[in-house]
Amino acid sequence: MNRLIVVSNRVQPPSGQGTANQGGLAVALSAALRESNGVWFGWSGEETETFTGQIQFQKAAGVTTATIDLENQDIEEYYNGYANRTLWPLFHYRIDLAEFQRGFAGGYERVNARFADTLTPLVTPEDVVWVNDYHLIPLGRELRNRGCANRMGFFLHIPWPPMRLLLSLPSHRELVESLFAYDVIGFHTRDWLDSFLHYAREQLEAEVAEDGTVRYAGRSLRAIVCPIGIDSQEFIAATQSEAAVRMQETMERSAGGRQMIVGVDRLDYSKGLQERFLGYERFLASNADQHQKVFLLQIAPPSRGEVQSYQEIRASLDALSGRINGEYASAEWVPIRYVNKGYPRDQLAGIYRAAKVGLVTPLRDGMNLVAKEYIAAQDPEDPGVLILSHFAGAAAQMSEALLVNPYSAEDVADALSVALAMPREERIRRWRALMEGVCREDVMWWLRCFVTSIEGGECGDAGAPDQELGAAA
Repeated sequence: MNRLIVVSNRVQPPSGQGTANQGGLAVALSAALRESNGVWFGWSGEETETFTGQIQFQKAAGVTTATIDLENQDIEEYYNGYANRTLWPLFHYRIDLAEFQRGFAGGYERVNARFADTLTPLVTPEDVVWVNDYHLIPLGRELRNRGCANRMGFFLHIPWPPMRLLLSLPSHRELVESLFAYDVIGFHTRDWLDSFLHYAREQLEAEVAEDGTVRYAGRSLRAIVCPIGIDSQEFIAATQSEAAVRMQETMERSAGGRQMIVGVDRLDYSKGLQERFLGYERFLASNADQHQKVFLLQIAPPSRGEVQSYQEIRASLDALSGRINGEYASAEWVPIRYVNKGYPRDQLAGIYRAAKVGLVTPLRDGMNLVAKEYIAAQDPEDPGVLILSHFAGAAAQMSEALLVNPYSAEDVADALSVALAMPREERIRRWRALMEGVCREDVMWWLRCFVTSIEGGECGDAGAPDQELGAAA
């Protein structure tokens, strides 16, 4: 494999010990870069008074990172503005929350140009460039404008919206046209890919071949489905770590014989947390015999606190959890434990393993790696049950989960009843089918699949790792 340069909005040099707020993408890319001996380039998360383009290099846990600082105006317009107040809500079907401001769009273009200016001198002719996510859609175009002739791929980690929603973006055509600077673009699911192809056909009058090649204005790209996975073997091993075992024992002792339902989500309106609480409330209302016997642990570390809509969802969840606990709690039992902080991955592995039900019910999600982590953490002899939203990208791979409509409180409540009463034999059968997929299409499969496609091969040429389910024990 040629040297791989991965580009993403935010880069946090990995410590090797796990961090409380390190997301699934960060974990996955770290694993991918260790395999490819590559470089991870992006924003440091830090602010500078004047943009200089100076690069800070670090190497930790086998990963080389190259980061730059951004000015306050860049952060406000590019990150808090266009990325998180325009594209994120729009791509998650929340046009009612999307804000369209020219200043945001200008900042988005400016920062992508600055990324290109800084990155170009690092790229050698043999490198493969892999750009990640909605923050950096125009980066390929900017690199091409600066003479970069390398093979380049772009991967979208969030949903691609239907054409009728994307048309509300003032610069929708320019945004989509910029994707044709890449050789390959990837999506987690066929739904997201089909939405992109529909736009390309209808708005650009592009030619779409059966193999996914899309031709437009003298350029062609391949559009593929390549669902991301987790580092399954690493996560399985984490469940056996001292920190995980200690956390599992702590949670089981704290449960006091009660069955634990767990949700782990960044505090975001796309995650369906309000709807989840309402579904759990419906379960409590319909199953008085389960009072005192179960509880929901919802871990929801806050994010994007500068954005008004995120402040509002936090206030709403505070009120909703307080109301439900006030209605149903007793001196000995609290039905919802609502925690606004993150946990290191090894501790999360212990929490997942102690939970009888994993409740993953986003309203819209590109993939959702929590679902896969929950499955990887389970005891093969006594696994828990995954309840998964139809609208998570993971649902396309995880049909043996209990799939639900997160908008329906009754659907969620019914699934909780089924999951908590499910016989051990059925739990094992479902878990084995899910675990097989988690191990087969893991992060290394994803890496090989997508990089092979960028280099001009077929995703199927990447192969799949040969792993045994027994390793989960």
